[in-house]
Amino acid sequence: MLDTAPTDDPLALERQVCFALAVASRTVVSVYRPVLEPMGLTHPQYLVMLALWGAEPLSLTELSRRLDLDAGTLSRLLKRLEAAGLVRRDRNRADERSLAVALTPRGRELRGRALEVPGTILERLGMDVDDLLDLRDRLTDVIAAAKAAAEAGAEAGAEVRPA
Repeated sequence: MLDTAPTDDPLALERQVCFALAVASRTVVSVYRPVLEPMGLTHPQYLVMLALWGAEPLSLTELSRRLDLDAGTLSRLLKRLEAAGLVRRDRNRADERSLAVALTPRGRELRGRALEVPGTILERLGMDVDDLLDLRDRLTDVIAAAKAAAEAGAEAGAEVRPA
């Protein structure tokens, strides 16, 4: 099938940042899948574990903020991680209304196996680490800009949400 869309068409699929980001996300996550599977983790669960390996315990609110996930989505992830014996959720002694999420000994041990993940992913992608770090920084800028646009839209009463 021939691509007849002119390259200067502002609606051409290949010109859309949202399309490139969506395909990049799906494709990169598919590279992680076989690496994480032997550890018993999905990619979203791996992100939760990364946050907890960095600092624990974390309140549900703080974990939600760090991962940029809503509480409902995070709660489902935590239930599965808890059922797998990797995390536990306890009431915060200082504030009984707040949940503290912590790693179990098994969750802490899994970190040793996870240390191989970044190198394996880098090898499978076949890309230069500095290029990937630069991409991460640029994507962080895009995320910040999209959040600012969403906030500005919300303040103006419009429904603009980051993708």
